[in-house]
Amino acid sequence: MLETGKIYEGKVRSITNYGAFVEVEQEDAKPITGMVHISEVANTFVNDIREFLTEGQSVKVVVLQINEQGKISMSIKKAIPQEEKPRPPKRQNRDRGAVWDPKPQKPESEMSFEDMMNRFKQNSEEKMGDIKRITDRKNKSRRRSR
Repeated sequence: MLETGKIYEGKVRSITNYGAFVEVEQEDAKPITGMVHISEVANTFVNDIREFLTEGQSVKVVVLQINEQGKISMSIKKAIPQEEKPRPPKRQNRDRGAVWDPKPQKPESEMSFEDMMNRFKQNSEEKMGDIKRITDRKNKSRRRSR
């Protein structure tokens, strides 16, 4: 029997619009089939599962859950070791236009007074901009509803 949280090697047996069925061979037992939901195929958004998987393909899967009826939920993306996972690209923050950078900032103990003041000023300006946008939206919606 399969164990929750354990990684297995399996073969994709069939593909549907919502996921793929993966068969895992077992020692001294017949093969067991589980389902990988489309959201568990890759670390990116998957619109068409057939762009990522083909029938007969060997894949590594981790067992997420086995319910009372014996249905097995699996994940391909969680079976990939952490060091192999791609880092998220820098992305634009839609509200502020700021660029998110995965590198951590210097701790305050290593920053000069000017650096700390600049960080404080930037954070304050961002927060004030957020407050102004929210207030403007509320005022616009009040004017429309009258």
